[in-house]
Amino acid sequence: MTSAHAQALSEATRALLIPLVRIFLRNGKAAKSFYTLVKHVYIELAQKEFGIEGKPATVSRIAILTGLTRKEVQAVLARQTDKHHSIGEEYNRAVRVISGWLKDPAFSDGRGHPAPLPLYGKRGSFEALVKAYSGDIPTRAVLDELLRTGTVKRLKNGTICLRSRGYVPRHSAPEKLRILGTDTADLIATIDHNIYEAPDRPLFQRKVMYDNVPLEAAKEFRAVAAARAQEFLEAMDRWLANRDRDVNPSSTGSGRVRTGLGIYQFEEILDDAPARQPKGRTRP
Repeated sequence: MTSAHAQALSEATRALLIPLVRIFLRNGKAAKSFYTLVKHVYIELAQKEFGIEGKPATVSRIAILTGLTRKEVQAVLARQTDKHHSIGEEYNRAVRVISGWLKDPAFSDGRGHPAPLPLYGKRGSFEALVKAYSGDIPTRAVLDELLRTGTVKRLKNGTICLRSRGYVPRHSAPEKLRILGTDTADLIATIDHNIYEAPDRPLFQRKVMYDNVPLEAAKEFRAVAAARAQEFLEAMDRWLANRDRDVNPSSTGSGRVRTGLGIYQFEEILDDAPARQPKGRTRP
């Protein structure tokens, strides 16, 4: 690695760490706990992905790659358990149910809007929706999750009404932090793919940004971005759903790939910086 490369990586990592460490500080997590996590991830990745001839890396090789001692590596491996169970899968199942409700005419009100659904029934019910879009997850489990996160509400007549066009937990900080892990990891993995794994076959990665926008325009942009991004994501969802074997068993092809597209808005107040006014034309 050249010095320029190393410096660029350090600067990028520092920029990445600022919002992450801010979240750690908000939650009372000390620097030692962050280091412990980093050490465990270093060892896990070195073992699984940096072995020789497809085999898991040995303790000695892990120590060489990570700069840790053999004793540290052995201690971590001895306590290692698989805790990466179904966080992403649970998130994905909830998203699928909401997406199906938004796009499937069988669950609409006839005007293209998601209809209030009776809880049970073979057709046009919440039970039918869950069966069609969440795989083998029980209806009651999905309902409890969506009620808990404020995504749906139960009306007095017993029907289930959609409150949000996306699955974003409203009342649970732990759930939101899990989404931080799954969504941010996807973005960083895309950058890794584009730089190292397949620079000749890059995945889409773009953003639009201006740094001298008035507060009023920034507020308006929030609404515009949310509306247009939601519309675009729903179109992408319809395209992918038609090709996903869980949703559309008639979809053909080989292999199994997890793919998708994420959109996010960012905003930073720069009041300490002087507003730059457009330069007027000078006349001779």
